[in-house]
Amino acid sequence: MLQKETERVKEIVIAHRRKIHAFAEIGGKEFRTHDYICSYIEKLGLPYDTVAETAVIAVLDTGKEGPHIALRADMDALPLKENPENLKGPRCCISEQKNTCHACGHDAHSAMLLGSMEVLCALRESLCGIVYFCFESGEENGASSRQILEALSEKKIDTVWAVHVYAALESGRIGIRSGACMTGFGGVDIEVQGRGGHGSRPDLSINPVFAAASIVANIPGAFLNQLDVEKTVTFGITCIHGGEAMNVFPETAQIKGSLRFFDRHEGKKALEIVKNVARHTAAMHNCSVRFGRVMDEVGIPVVNSVPHAEAAKKAIREICGKEAVPEEFPLFYASESFSMYCHKYPGVMALLGIKNPSYGSGAEHHNERFDVDESVMDMGVKATVKYVVALMEDGLPRQTEICL
Repeated sequence: MLQKETERVKEIVIAHRRKIHAFAEIGGKEFRTHDYICSYIEKLGLPYDTVAETAVIAVLDTGKEGPHIALRADMDALPLKENPENLKGPRCCISEQKNTCHACGHDAHSAMLLGSMEVLCALRESLCGIVYFCFESGEENGASSRQILEALSEKKIDTVWAVHVYAALESGRIGIRSGACMTGFGGVDIEVQGRGGHGSRPDLSINPVFAAASIVANIPGAFLNQLDVEKTVTFGITCIHGGEAMNVFPETAQIKGSLRFFDRHEGKKALEIVKNVARHTAAMHNCSVRFGRVMDEVGIPVVNSVPHAEAAKKAIREICGKEAVPEEFPLFYASESFSMYCHKYPGVMALLGIKNPSYGSGAEHHNERFDVDESVMDMGVKATVKYVVALMEDGLPRQTEICL
């Protein structure tokens, strides 16, 4: 029955993805996407609530005792101009928005959750417990994750589940790690304060551009000598800016970027190193620094509950085959708001491979040529539904404490 129903909705899921891809709305402004999702929930006859303007939580209550399971998908796009071609050639669907596109797969995530919802509704008589379908708005900018978790806090959730497409993993595979599977995020937002003046007399000004450049150059050396070599921390500077004219020293210069890590304690340590280097390097140039609020704290990695991840592997191998769930696959260095769900509840983030050279998918996430191999989305639906059914049939695995 499960196999039959997932096959039935396969083309429907693809249609969902193409429609949401065309909408391509920025986080917190997904009004058309919200209305589309709500109309489909209404078609299935489920009750739902809107959270934080555009996020949605729908409920399937079987009326029988059983686990309370929250399934989550994000639905926001990125402020990025989409290339009309993927890595192979013309893509099958294009964003209708000139400078906004789904370059991270959130369109596929929402489509797969809609498909999973339809299948679970069809299987309703054989199910027990309650399933909550959470369509999160603004995953990229934190528009609704906290509000969704607040709403779920009243629901006695036993476990949470999500699927994220992954461009580094081959199509036809779904990766599930026990423990940390996606990185925590540490923001870098530094304003270097100097004193402006004429470009001909650097001695009469205090040049914050030199100081900013020195800060960026000094951080890697400090990392090399102070961070644990066995705990990876990546350091990405994406913006360094100061001034507009060739003959004017600006008052300030800005540095922006991020840190990523699988060990939160090492992430906190890395952020303190960045601050320490910034303060002392700025002082060498008679400058000072101010840190943006994003540097007040580091985020947490996505940490899968070990027993739930193992239960998910077993269940998905049963329906998709043993080879579909590899023991080893590339680490995913992106960060995710789903980390907060897994911090509060035992959870699993499954990584669905979409790398298919013949189709043209496999470009990095957040890249203008990023595309989703739609042929594997039914695997995401099967994995989601099977996880729910397995927990309802076999019971919830015992949770072990995870330290972050």
